[in-house]
Amino acid sequence: MTKVVIVDGEGLLRARVVSNTGAEHRRLANRVMEEALQQAGLPFDQVSYVVATGYGRINVPFADRQITELTCHAKGVASLFPAVRTALDIGGQDAKGLKIKNGVLEDFVMNDKCAAGTGRFIEVLAGTLGLKVDELAAVAAKSTQKLRITTTCTVFAQIEIVSRLSEGVPLEDVVAGVYDAIARRTVNMLKQLGVEPDVVFTGGVARNAGMVKAVRDNLCYDVFVPEDPLITGAMGAALLGKELVLKARAKGQPILRKERRLEEATFFSS
Repeated sequence: MTKVVIVDGEGLLRARVVSNTGAEHRRLANRVMEEALQQAGLPFDQVSYVVATGYGRINVPFADRQITELTCHAKGVASLFPAVRTALDIGGQDAKGLKIKNGVLEDFVMNDKCAAGTGRFIEVLAGTLGLKVDELAAVAAKSTQKLRITTTCTVFAQIEIVSRLSEGVPLEDVVAGVYDAIARRTVNMLKQLGVEPDVVFTGGVARNAGMVKAVRDNLCYDVFVPEDPLITGAMGAALLGKELVLKARAKGQPILRKERRLEEATFFSS
């Protein structure tokens, strides 16, 4: 996904756009940025600072600065939940655990080498079950005895699921087992940091009620979810950009920006 967030000088959200990245990065970046500017009622030259983050941050030629997604996620989560100490972010490509103190990233752990424990794992197994991702939570809610999935490999999990369904295991127990398998993997990863409340769950997977319940059950802590869990990284990038501008102004220093034109965009991601 590609996300754009614009905040004003007070840090208030003025615009947010989320779109599937696809293959046409240049066209998408222009379109989502223009849409965000339209929402905010701003011309591009009135955007004081642009921070790029995420996997595509080095491909944003009009960005004034690149900041890692871990730092941006920590900032974005803390802006919404000031008491946060532990954050779990599960997206389509990776899962991240963050240790945060006073709004600043202290430590992290990350799974970005394997689909297991990510949104892609859910998508693949939903397809195996003949369901859409947004149908899974309602099905899992009917479970009375969730299936224990023994493998964390996406390919082998598919084989295991098909085998258990052929044995007569109810669909709802299989779906609940999928949620539990992902939650166990990510919570075990998170425990490497030493989990402390408040705990916040972000990323696209946090929009899935079944996944939120599974994380809570495995973590044995209450888990907070932002109203829009997809944009915390982009929000953090925007807020860090705001802080850089305000610090420069307070010191009477020039705001160092790139010469930029919107049509030069190739990718803008968080």
